[in-house]
Amino acid sequence: MGNARNLADNLPLEGSLSGRNLVINGAQNVIQRGNKTGLTAQAYGTDRFSFTISGRDQLVYNLAQNTDVPSGSGFLNSLSFQTTTPESAIEAGEYAFISHQIEAQNLQQLAYGTSGAKKVTVSFWVKSSVTGTFCFGLYKGDNTGQIHNKTYTINSASTWEKKTITFEANTLSGGAIDDDNGLGLYMTWHLAAGSSYDSVSTTSGWSNYSTTKWCEPNTTDAVLTTTNATFYLTGVQLEVGSKATAFEHEPFGITLAKCQRYFFSWTSSGLSDNLYLSTPYASGTPPNTSASVAYTFPVTMRTAPTMSALTGSAVSNLNRFTSSVHNATAQHASTSPNGAYSLETWTADAELL
Repeated sequence: MGNARNLADNLPLEGSLSGRNLVINGAQNVIQRGNKTGLTAQAYGTDRFSFTISGRDQLVYNLAQNTDVPSGSGFLNSLSFQTTTPESAIEAGEYAFISHQIEAQNLQQLAYGTSGAKKVTVSFWVKSSVTGTFCFGLYKGDNTGQIHNKTYTINSASTWEKKTITFEANTLSGGAIDDDNGLGLYMTWHLAAGSSYDSVSTTSGWSNYSTTKWCEPNTTDAVLTTTNATFYLTGVQLEVGSKATAFEHEPFGITLAKCQRYFFSWTSSGLSDNLYLSTPYASGTPPNTSASVAYTFPVTMRTAPTMSALTGSAVSNLNRFTSSVHNATAQHASTSPNGAYSLETWTADAELL
């Protein structure tokens, strides 16, 4: 009876057993961009998780994948944020947050904007050198911009704590999330907000957005104003219903493929897998003196990505590096016969933010 009770307690109240986590890379296992130090502007850390700051004055920070995780949880990695140079103060027009963005067409089961809208529950593990009251929020921009924030407390410094927060169903007029490949929902872990952004509370339910509602009043800014302050995050799960279930672990390859819909990074491991452009690639009258090479992405990307050629002998003279959701084409405008030009590292960015 005890085992049956434990099983029942961990079953979701709504939806299927698998695929219930609306978050991609909640275990922080994929990091295609690598660790970053000395940052001063918006940047991604682990895939699908980014840090944003507006109104920055002094802040310098690091984002990394870290092996510091809650003991016995089954997690191997976390996202770590570290303030290396703090803000001297958080001014009225300043805000900063870590966010995860969810594609709109993956949220239709929430039925927002209707009488049948669903509650959702977020759960995550957090560890910070700063204690106090923090804000976590949901924001949707489609149709009428709307927001719902909650607070949580970090009780002990530098100690892993699990947080579970349930959000009310969004039945408001204009609450619908479009069924498309755009940005459907922001999940935001607020680290700072000035008085222009945190004067009105929305903890009781969804509300039409205004800038004064962006973050909850009386929440801490100390992560950004304290030298070497840290904030760690892992085990992030968002699911339909008013109950948090056990984290849905999945194979690394599945998580990677999900992440590659939004960002793909190619790094050559050597001569055998460089992308080569040989000139001229065809003859004619007049001779064709450009070379091109195509690459098919491992998954269909969310939208035609922005291509960035980073290293390789072809980079300095590319006259085209274009893409569709399925593939990319690079063209090199060389007039030299029998040339061979390489692309060794490049990225394709189709992020929601």
